[in-house]
Amino acid sequence: MRSGRMALLALGINHKTASVEVRERVAFAPEQMAQALQQARQQAGLQEVSILSTCNRTELYCSTSLEGTRALLEWLGQYHGLPLDALEACTYTHWDDDAARHMMRVASGLDSLVLGEPQILGQLKSAHAVSQQEGALGSELGRLFQQTFSVAKKVRTDTAIGENPVSVAYAAVSLAQHIFADLSESRALLIGAGETIELVARHLNNAGVHHITVANRTLNRAVDLAKEFDGDAILLGDIPDALPDADIVIASTASQLPILGKGAVESALKKRKHRPIFMVDIAVPRDIEAQVAELDDVYLYTVDDLREVIEENQRSRENAAREAEEIIEVGVHEFMRQLRALAAVDTVTRLRRQAEKTRQNELEKALRQLRNGKDAEAVLEQLARGITNKMLHQPTIQLRKASAEGRTDMRNLVTELYQLDDEGNL
Repeated sequence: MRSGRMALLALGINHKTASVEVRERVAFAPEQMAQALQQARQQAGLQEVSILSTCNRTELYCSTSLEGTRALLEWLGQYHGLPLDALEACTYTHWDDDAARHMMRVASGLDSLVLGEPQILGQLKSAHAVSQQEGALGSELGRLFQQTFSVAKKVRTDTAIGENPVSVAYAAVSLAQHIFADLSESRALLIGAGETIELVARHLNNAGVHHITVANRTLNRAVDLAKEFDGDAILLGDIPDALPDADIVIASTASQLPILGKGAVESALKKRKHRPIFMVDIAVPRDIEAQVAELDDVYLYTVDDLREVIEENQRSRENAAREAEEIIEVGVHEFMRQLRALAAVDTVTRLRRQAEKTRQNELEKALRQLRNGKDAEAVLEQLARGITNKMLHQPTIQLRKASAEGRTDMRNLVTELYQLDDEGNL
């Protein structure tokens, strides 16, 4: 990436570079996205930008210069109230083909905490849709998204990366199976009703849990999900009443504030006569206050604590991941070829405009001569000669100058451009 040149940039933090405490501070809520995109464009001087924000990563994709990176970081820190040095310590940047490669790896689940997890592709498609809706996509970023979606689809179709589903939801239930000898007698309280919680409910049901309660901000969605598993549906405000019966609590909402506090859990433990509760907080920002972990008889895990469970599952997908990397390399090469071709469009447009101007000038001159009674054949011959001379005048001067300076590359380029044979014929 050369200083001053506009280029594609992927800038972000993820589960590898930042703790959950930092990630939750840098996360964007869905309702913030439209405003954030507009602010990023105005304050960081971006023409096109997209923001991906999940529990494990916050990434910005844009077109900017090397100098524009600092402006982008300053805006990100200002937006979330974080000092610049704290952000710089945990952010990464990828430029041009590396940016394309990174986005494709993210979309294919190769950069996820859970190797090959499928949810990230849907989240990236949502980020694309919001940017498109806000007019924040240009030709470069738009093409990158389309190529990325195509590559991710091929990875899913042509490799085994998506077989034997593994996800944060799966890891949470797997951990519960290590703690409880028999899950069939356990009662689960699920907080939230989104895609992750739906996966959790499915994995719990497959593991033998038959008592599932879904708590959500809107009752209708909770009812729809609970109905699939013959469970119960409640509002978030009813959680304190349901908590004493819960052996397993798994939370994943988009709330900006904790849903479950230390006091409510303490009260539930007293009613349970200190029978333990297993809790997993998948959300970022967190749904369960961190202080809950201080309580006896509570086993609280965050997404970072699931890492060991997840790493076991990753090993089974390593062969598929290698195949996916090869597909991605082909995708990156094709995208960069498209990008280079796109860069020539402006030059071609200006060349055609200049040729058209020359043609028009010579045509007007020829028409005047015909109106003045000049011989038509002579006029046509002069028209053809005039267009030829005008179009070749500057290229001829520049070619002679380059040859005098020993620049054979220019001569080779003209030969290739005009497809000249040894006799100079087209």
